[in-house]
Amino acid sequence: MRYLFAPLCLLAIAGRSTAQQVPDSSFSYHAASPAYAPQQGPVVMIDEAHFNFHRMDGRYRAFANVVAADGYRVVPGTGLSTADHLKQASILVISNALGDEGQWVLPTAHAFTTDEATAVEEWVRGGGSLFLIADHMPFGGAVRRLARAFDFNWANGYAMRNDGGAEEFSIEKGNLTVNAITTGGRPEERVERITVFTGSAFLPPPSAVPITSFGDDYAILLPEQAGQFSDSTAWIDGRYYTNGAMLEHGKGRVVCFGEAAMFSAQRQGPALAPMGMNQKGAEQNPQLLLNIIHWLDHRL
Repeated sequence: MRYLFAPLCLLAIAGRSTAQQVPDSSFSYHAASPAYAPQQGPVVMIDEAHFNFHRMDGRYRAFANVVAADGYRVVPGTGLSTADHLKQASILVISNALGDEGQWVLPTAHAFTTDEATAVEEWVRGGGSLFLIADHMPFGGAVRRLARAFDFNWANGYAMRNDGGAEEFSIEKGNLTVNAITTGGRPEERVERITVFTGSAFLPPPSAVPITSFGDDYAILLPEQAGQFSDSTAWIDGRYYTNGAMLEHGKGRVVCFGEAAMFSAQRQGPALAPMGMNQKGAEQNPQLLLNIIHWLDHRL
């Protein structure tokens, strides 16, 4: 086996799954030129009806604040994904949904019913926009039914660098692509480097445009329990997978990302170390978030 994960690396991975995570109330980010006047933009609804690990009053407080500062009306989505419920939003954000709060071991339950997946697909095809985010196991497995409605095949595992190093994606390295989202609408909106924090991976449909991509420096670990690894843990080569992609679907649009913390600003562990948009190396993550919202809003 050529993917050798040192014990300390495995402990670090497990630690990220269980460490205390609290919102960083000191973090703020404001675009130089907001897209809309305050509260005058389209409605961005953050799903909270599926045991979501990230909600706008908790771990996604910074996400909501960044988007609201750009003029969007950010609201919680407390209802199931029905046609009537989806009519309330222009952009639906789903981050780390679960089938129930105890699904941290296999088998992973679906977070969305077949009817919900159908309703979301039809809503997007008719002009809605979906931002689907699913982190490492069990989150990727929990959204697999919804993702398959758009032909994304999500792996229910951990996407990890083989050497356990920092997960940096950049135009220079070639693992961050040049596209409408990374280019932005103005020169100052161009995104050239981002950081992610232990996520998942998926196979996008051929019609999707990759935003980030893995090489042979990544493997997808497939543990039976979140954060638990050994020499017998199953794995697959990461080179054919990605953790960020964009898709035109009918009249609507979809962006999928396999990592949630990159759009948050949190403090974790006993020392309350920064993790997310507040961490060194992630200075352009907030602009990436805004560019994603702008593309879903058909501004790009």
